[in-house]
Amino acid sequence: MEKDRLVWTEENRKKVFDCRIFSVWESYCKSPVKGGFHAQDNKNNEPHVFSLIETKNWAIVIPEAETPEGKKFLMVRQWRHGSMCLSLEFPGGVFEPGENPEQAAARELYEETGYRPCKITKLGEFSPNPAIMTNTVYFFLAQDLKGDGIQKLDTDEYVETEFVSADEVMQGMGSAPYVHALMGSALSLYYRFTTNKKLA
Repeated sequence: MEKDRLVWTEENRKKVFDCRIFSVWESYCKSPVKGGFHAQDNKNNEPHVFSLIETKNWAIVIPEAETPEGKKFLMVRQWRHGSMCLSLEFPGGVFEPGENPEQAAARELYEETGYRPCKITKLGEFSPNPAIMTNTVYFFLAQDLKGDGIQKLDTDEYVETEFVSADEVMQGMGSAPYVHALMGSALSLYYRFTTNKKLA
């Protein structure tokens, strides 16, 4: 099957809602089907309307520390208003104007934890929800952490930091307080990276 047969064509886009952190758009698209399967569909190739959420790109960073007790991750605990619960997460946040992904990751790590990485490695990138969201989230591994642990938080940020055993995070992901789905994505990329290093 030719991949082009699955590509929709956007003909217009209209903003229908705007707030501080995202905008909602209506995307007017024509279907890719001009025959073949779905040929009996009366709506074949007619315009359809899809809702899209437009927001800034994000960076998430896994800060790794070697300690006498073994490998640990530097994590942040904060309240999440959507799920109405506390979540234990890797540091991260939205890009600021002009930042590239690595700069955003290093800045968010420093602001939320007070540490900077001597070494930072890109692990991968995902679309958080490609069905409705237009942004990209970038994942990084931060190593050889240096700093004083003094946070530089925004006025509406209430975040506590703690070093957590890597094994505990691996075992706990998917249950409270490890409930943020993107942290699972980060962990999968970290696992691939560390596995590939062992095989190399």
